[in-house]
Amino acid sequence: MSLVNLVVSDVKQVIKRFHEFHERFTSYFATKTRNMSEQGKQYIHGQLLCQNRRNMKEFEKIVPDSNDQSLNHFVSNSPWEDEPIIDSIEKTVSIRIGDPEHGSIHVDESGLPKQGKDSVGASSQYCGRLGKVANCQMGVFLGYTHSSYRILMDKRLYLPQEWIDDHERREKCGIPEDITFQTKAQLGLEMIREAQKRDVPFGWVGLDCHYGQQQWLLAELESDALLYIADTPCDTRVWLEPPKTEVPIRKGDRGRIPTVLRVAEGEELPVEVCKLAPQLDEHQWECLFVRDTERKELWTRLACLRVYPVRDGLPGPQTWLIIRQDEGKKELKYQFCNASEDTPFQRLAQMSHSRYWMERAIQDAKGEAGLAEYEHRGWRGWHHHMVMTFLAMLFLLELQLDWVTKAPNLTLQDVREILEVILPKREITPAGILKIIEKKHRDRISARRSHHRRHKNRTKNLM
Repeated sequence: MSLVNLVVSDVKQVIKRFHEFHERFTSYFATKTRNMSEQGKQYIHGQLLCQNRRNMKEFEKIVPDSNDQSLNHFVSNSPWEDEPIIDSIEKTVSIRIGDPEHGSIHVDESGLPKQGKDSVGASSQYCGRLGKVANCQMGVFLGYTHSSYRILMDKRLYLPQEWIDDHERREKCGIPEDITFQTKAQLGLEMIREAQKRDVPFGWVGLDCHYGQQQWLLAELESDALLYIADTPCDTRVWLEPPKTEVPIRKGDRGRIPTVLRVAEGEELPVEVCKLAPQLDEHQWECLFVRDTERKELWTRLACLRVYPVRDGLPGPQTWLIIRQDEGKKELKYQFCNASEDTPFQRLAQMSHSRYWMERAIQDAKGEAGLAEYEHRGWRGWHHHMVMTFLAMLFLLELQLDWVTKAPNLTLQDVREILEVILPKREITPAGILKIIEKKHRDRISARRSHHRRHKNRTKNLM
């Protein structure tokens, strides 16, 4: 029995499908003076076809009728709005893979390494991609997952305080005047609430460790009655039983009368979550099946305790502490989840592992559509590139969903391999390649002269 029942006619429909997909978004690329929809289609075309460096010069080589200057203007300068496209993407995702019980939205970040200090938001900060502090931009992303389906839907560019205060760099990069400093967690909450406004159906919110240890963020989600699963550091402290709290009685006649609630003297101290695991009996652990992987089944060993996390020195609301050890791993992971007390462990296990698919969504966007491969330095260019990447990944996801009955094991990578063969490519003649080389040389000389001028001006200013 064949594992892939797609036929030639299915594959031949790809070009038509690509044009129809683009037609749904053409109106978003129209400005007061010009319609840039054709450049939008060419940009996505280039993202899906290029296998090496994804930039405008490479797109021009491979995408029929494209021009690198026109594409660069489309992304970096053209004033089309990206928010209406985000709205359309989230509505489409809601229809295609949305599920109010088993779907989930996730907030995660990704460091995008950069050279120099001119790229908007670039500064010395921890870059997970490199595993160290480096000069990079930091993108905060909102993704959607349901089963193994996943996609990025929204984005925010984190601007460190030094960028907020630097008016010269702000103006140079085109940062809007109303942009003020926001932490990454604040940006994440903003995207969560935007998804709510757009009626995106989801069962829970997933947060990685940075966001999971923001106590105020968890409190905000609780106040919004949102279910969450949040990674937390191993040194997070909790109480197994709620300690008695009181406003201390003033001792003596001097000093202010106490008004702040505190844990009463003599109460048990909170304990770090990493110290709880060795104290658990074997019957408190459950071995649960999570999912099939490419090579085997994934099982996890799970312990779930009702605890009271420390919040501002006081016991927070009772919540689940999930202690997890995946098969074949020595490392223990810790998470908080505000699900009800009667939630089955299998459900908690499903939620606990869902962030894996968010990580895959970021990897997919980088590998299949060049999320981190761009040369746009300005605010507008960054946001435009990201939304075009989301569109490229949405097209891949839609093809995967439409073909799943004929090819149940089809991946996003498989779909892009089909596109690499089927989407038309530019035919370059011997004369054409010489023109490309000539243009590269002119651009190289122009860049060198520009560098020399800047260096000369800096030298003058120092004298």
